[in-house]
Amino acid sequence: MQWKGRRESSNVEDRRGRGGKTIVGGGIGGIVILLIVTLLGGGSPGDILNSITGSGSSSNSSTPYQETAQEKELSEFVSVVLADTEDVWTDEFKKRGLTYTDPTLVLYTDSVQSACGTAGSSVGPFYCPGDSKLYIDLSFYDELKQKFQAPGDFAMAYVVAHEVGHHVQTLLGTSDKLNKLRSSLSEKEYNTYQVRFELQADYLAGVWANHAQGKNLLEKGDLEEALTAASAVGDDTIQKKAQGYAVPESFTHGTSEQRMNWFNKGFKSGKIEDGDTFSASKL
Repeated sequence: MQWKGRRESSNVEDRRGRGGKTIVGGGIGGIVILLIVTLLGGGSPGDILNSITGSGSSSNSSTPYQETAQEKELSEFVSVVLADTEDVWTDEFKKRGLTYTDPTLVLYTDSVQSACGTAGSSVGPFYCPGDSKLYIDLSFYDELKQKFQAPGDFAMAYVVAHEVGHHVQTLLGTSDKLNKLRSSLSEKEYNTYQVRFELQADYLAGVWANHAQGKNLLEKGDLEEALTAASAVGDDTIQKKAQGYAVPESFTHGTSEQRMNWFNKGFKSGKIEDGDTFSASKL
């Protein structure tokens, strides 16, 4: 992706090196809230519970975080991607008579406190609608390359764009509609809606990529990098790697094929209106 020398977002909060304060006595309510946080990487409930019931240690040192050269470049990269999503979604909302409010990107290491609870880096990047913030531990970039076999800067750009997609869903009221269904549906039934919700975020990431292509920002192989990342974090792929088989009724993000397809649909369309995954007869 052509990104160097371009505008960086001013909506980045650097909490690296600070750690997160572990929740104590948060009760089942706090756990449920954290469980429904939209996680890109398919983090399991066990990962989240481990984050909540961890040792409780935290670091609040005032010493600035000493980033490596690679971390510096990556932090600048995600800031540029965030800035570009701001431009794209501000323009798209304006076309529809709406106002886009920029989210904040929080960079952290190990664990972080959000309005949705405390999360460890093991759960992957996530968006919290409670504070309109995206949370990313930049070590996930190495995890994409090594664990998920999805290298390339545009793979990480897809991650950021997906989480911003959840922010778009929040602003459009989709997130509230989904959350209202939770109390009236079984877990299996709710999961089917959760999958459509996540696939719509993939679609919206594709819409952003369409506009990035229109600005001639994409380089050869970028689209393939994003599709590889989308495939790598499919529920079926993750479950098969973890336990040797997939359990479709437990899917919350969609299969690898579905995630690739909906990102690609957004990339080809470039329009919000073509991404109604909730009405689609076939995902």
